[in-house]
Amino acid sequence: MLLFSALVAGSFSLGARAANLIDPTAITVARFVVAAGVLAGFVIVSRKGRPAALLIQPWRYLLLGAAFAGYFVLMFEGLKTAAPVSASAVFTLTPLMSAGFGWLLLRQRMTLDIAVALALGALGATWVIFRGDLEALARFQIGRGEAIYLLGCVLHALYTPLVRRLNRDEGPLVSSLGTLVAGGMLTAVWGWQAIGATAWTSLPAIVWITIFYLGIFASAGTTMLVQYSALRLPSAKVMAYTYLTPVWVIVLEAIAGQGLPGATVLIGVLATVAALAILLKAD
Repeated sequence: MLLFSALVAGSFSLGARAANLIDPTAITVARFVVAAGVLAGFVIVSRKGRPAALLIQPWRYLLLGAAFAGYFVLMFEGLKTAAPVSASAVFTLTPLMSAGFGWLLLRQRMTLDIAVALALGALGATWVIFRGDLEALARFQIGRGEAIYLLGCVLHALYTPLVRRLNRDEGPLVSSLGTLVAGGMLTAVWGWQAIGATAWTSLPAIVWITIFYLGIFASAGTTMLVQYSALRLPSAKVMAYTYLTPVWVIVLEAIAGQGLPGATVLIGVLATVAALAILLKAD
């Protein structure tokens, strides 16, 4: 899960550099094609899962694919103006929202320790989003990019309990493959004009690097890492590592020469790390 949080962080740093060079819909479709190809190859080679299960109530994958695709399209739209650190802070709000959707869809309940940790993580993320500016926080002035990405995170939070609600024992790999295929198809239908208008052969190298990174590492790779970890760790501990993502983004941005955020922003980052510690202690 440490590797998972680092791979997710890479998608923010790379995505921010590619977001203004390609349409969000086009890069999402390309990413889904790469990720689906990787997972399909893994399913064939490993012979794990039941591919025929994709034909059972296929509307389920349309719902999952729509939520998943919507998240990534809004992520890249938001990264056009949102800084990588701020976007990763918004991402840490996902567990709190997911807990709410989990109660609505699955009637899942959480302990007091986990509730406190999620609230602390949300407060830390909010602090980073507003860059430690108390006046901006009082006026609730949030950047356009962060607001767009927040909507995407709502879809991502909804996606998590939907996976469990709609699962029919087809296996996590097959379910992930069906979601990626459905999401890619829906995104292609929605943004066919943008896809056709994209000069694929003239895209800068950073865009292709981002596409393959997202498809192989931040999609297929993280899917398998979560599946592996979820079978060996309690759910609270798996969820906890989400709070490390802003820390990894800060490290990656510093390596890229963007410097470190101000001390006031680091207060919010420390709060999210404290939330991680509480979740691990609760477990």
